[in-house]
Amino acid sequence: MEKFFKLKANGTNVKTEIIAGLTTFFAMAYIIVVNPSILSETGMEWGAVFLATIISSIIGTLIMGLFANVPYAQAPGMGLNAFFTYTVCFGLGFTWQQAMSMVFICGLINIILTVTKIRKYIIKSIPHSLQNAIGGGIGIFVAYIGLLNVGIIDFSSGVPALATLNQPAFWLFLFGLALIIILEVLHVKGAILIGIIVTALVGIPLGVTATQDTISFTEACKALPTTFLAIFKEEGIVSLFSDASKIPLALITIFSFSITDTFDTIGTFIGTGRKSGIFSAEDEKTMETSAGFKSKMDKALFADATATSIGALFGTSNTTTYVESAAGIGAGGRTGLTSVVVAICFAISAFLSTFVSAVPYAATAPALVVVGIMMLSSFKEISWTDFSEAVPAFFAGLFMALCYSISYGIAFGFITYCIVKICKKQAKEIHPILWVVTGLFILNFVVLALI
Repeated sequence: MEKFFKLKANGTNVKTEIIAGLTTFFAMAYIIVVNPSILSETGMEWGAVFLATIISSIIGTLIMGLFANVPYAQAPGMGLNAFFTYTVCFGLGFTWQQAMSMVFICGLINIILTVTKIRKYIIKSIPHSLQNAIGGGIGIFVAYIGLLNVGIIDFSSGVPALATLNQPAFWLFLFGLALIIILEVLHVKGAILIGIIVTALVGIPLGVTATQDTISFTEACKALPTTFLAIFKEEGIVSLFSDASKIPLALITIFSFSITDTFDTIGTFIGTGRKSGIFSAEDEKTMETSAGFKSKMDKALFADATATSIGALFGTSNTTTYVESAAGIGAGGRTGLTSVVVAICFAISAFLSTFVSAVPYAATAPALVVVGIMMLSSFKEISWTDFSEAVPAFFAGLFMALCYSISYGIAFGFITYCIVKICKKQAKEIHPILWVVTGLFILNFVVLALI
């Protein structure tokens, strides 16, 4: 295990990696129940999506851990599953089989972009200040996810405000937050995981930690054939391109899927991998000079690219690298062993979904808030006194949370960066790839406005 994952070389050990894996899993385990709840609204069977969610998460995360040796977990992405259901199926009128076909094609596009090193070159083209802004922005976004998950930010009045603290879940969240902060200040090993477990246990007498109704593993297996390889049936890819009048709309939708999926991943890698040392300067140098997939970044990008198509084969929307992986990285995870632990937990959850789903947001949200705080240190590398540098950094760092999208935060950062450079007559300093990507982002916004 030491030889395969190179634990000592990465400054970690088996115990730390296991704790990190458990921390990441519990921070993202909600997807096991939430994803089938969203996708089943399109007519897909709940049990089939439930099992497809788990299978795609296991395969994608194992590829990330065993091939790339990095501590990232993959699962069907939140936001992308909502886009799948409410925009593509309900809004544009595509069937779930057609939408799933789009996801599969999106995965193939991402594989091509990765094999041709285009995604790698995009990362290299991002200015240092924006990379730090993305890192800090991921921190804000992760913390914001935690606050929204528990519902302590109230939007009922039309403007965000602190919710009235009259619910047990809110008090449980505040207890968990205080506990993890105290444990971190005292440098207790496994502070985040301890905080999640203790908070979940305290939530039992409060009625916050409670099991949810889910179907059995056997029932899910019986339902899986309804979605497995459905894209290759008559209602899938063949149907998607049979109506010539809808082909332009289908291509536009695939483009939207692809650009969001690509930059969610890039943002997560930049935001969590640089400061932690997972993607080191030496690794980046290898990425620049080597052919094939020799660097960690190359391998991680390839692992992420394959996951979406694999998930579509089983019957789920875009599988992507989870920003909640930051929780495990914050707990000390540095190698693929963390990912293997997450994958094992997903496998177990197929049989114990009722108990896994019992862990409430109030127990996992404090962990995300604390990890978000840790990641804000990236902002110190930005020259905030230089207004031309501060403007794109502000938009890249803040809009991730406000738009609830990593890719949109990056988009606004890129657009304002180009505007600033043009105004300063420094357009030549903008990397050609950055020009292209910024143009694609603008095109995506225009397309979304029209459809």
